[in-house]
Amino acid sequence: MDSTLPFSTGTRRLISVAALVVLTLTWFADFAVLFLQHPSDATASSTAVTSWIPVFITGPLAAVALPDNRWMPSLTQRAVLVAAMSIALSCVCLFAPQYWPGWGFLETLALLLLVIRVLAQIQPASTAAWTIAPLIVAILLLPLRDRTKDTFVAGTYVLTMVLAVCVILGSALRAQEARRQRAVHDVRQAERLALARDLHDLVAHHMTGIIVQANAARTIHATAPEKVEPILESIAQAGTETLESMRRLVRVLREDNHAALRPGDLLAELGELTADFTRHNPDSPPIRLEVSAAARSTRFSPEVETSVYRVVQEALTNIHRHAPGQRATVRMDADPDWLHVTVTNTTAQHQPANPAGGRGGLGLIGLQERIEALDGTFQAGPAGPGLWHVTARLPRHPAHAVN
Repeated sequence: MDSTLPFSTGTRRLISVAALVVLTLTWFADFAVLFLQHPSDATASSTAVTSWIPVFITGPLAAVALPDNRWMPSLTQRAVLVAAMSIALSCVCLFAPQYWPGWGFLETLALLLLVIRVLAQIQPASTAAWTIAPLIVAILLLPLRDRTKDTFVAGTYVLTMVLAVCVILGSALRAQEARRQRAVHDVRQAERLALARDLHDLVAHHMTGIIVQANAARTIHATAPEKVEPILESIAQAGTETLESMRRLVRVLREDNHAALRPGDLLAELGELTADFTRHNPDSPPIRLEVSAAARSTRFSPEVETSVYRVVQEALTNIHRHAPGQRATVRMDADPDWLHVTVTNTTAQHQPANPAGGRGGLGLIGLQERIEALDGTFQAGPAGPGLWHVTARLPRHPAHAVN
């Protein structure tokens, strides 16, 4: 199974462009060396003809095997095929020396880059091990294509050193990705623990109400039996709400430190949160909190309210770390089916070299885990020139208008 390199999209794009330029220049170098070794009046010899094979066949094919696309075989299959092709060409020197092939720079570079990619991306480790073995053999056999003993010895030494560097680099990238995956797992696990605490508070809140109403029904059953029916309906409704909320939260808990809000306190808590951030950042403009009439007149389920609070809290924390002194606006709106929360801020022209609190970058992963557990959607990214936004859309159900 292939995985992506542990870099951001922009970094991967830059690496791809740089690799394309280097591979193109290396291919031109193959042409230059070939013409210097075999002038036009000697291209009819069998050796000169076979010297073109690395330039036009094995080199380009090895380079084409580097990038991923949906029409090509997997990286494992491509690496093995390229290695087998290179080994076969090198064996020509042993079994058919009259057709002595050349030694292409492009083929060599592509094989080395494949070693890095295989080590960095192929999972599991056993698959990476047997995939890289033929690549190493192919690289170490390349010096056989040179006729002179001195060049063979020097080429073998240099290739061995370069191969060792590529193995180290690929292993380092693999270790970095493993650390990133562990960090993501830890964040998701922490978020699941927070959801478990919210679930406890949610169930305790509803069960307390159910017990109180049940005791009231038992008390008035003898004196006012006509009032028992509405109480039983309220108990059934509270039990249904509890079950629906539990199902949404337990889904994510089945996969593998903050206190929950009290139901109905969301707007007050958001007001305190934005005021605290404004008070602790006197150099920044006051944070605007905009709540539509539809959102004000609606009561949402406890797990939705706690998730909204976490979204706003994390977004404001990131603004303080990465864009201090910039304007920020928190907007909350509701339609018949969804609650929409958006935090927008202007971006700083110069990013801080050392953001406050470090460069964790994993808080948004936990938020996405929480929002998706509630069947919502979460997005963070540029919203236009000089703007950044964090948007969450959560289902209103169960939601009830405030009387």
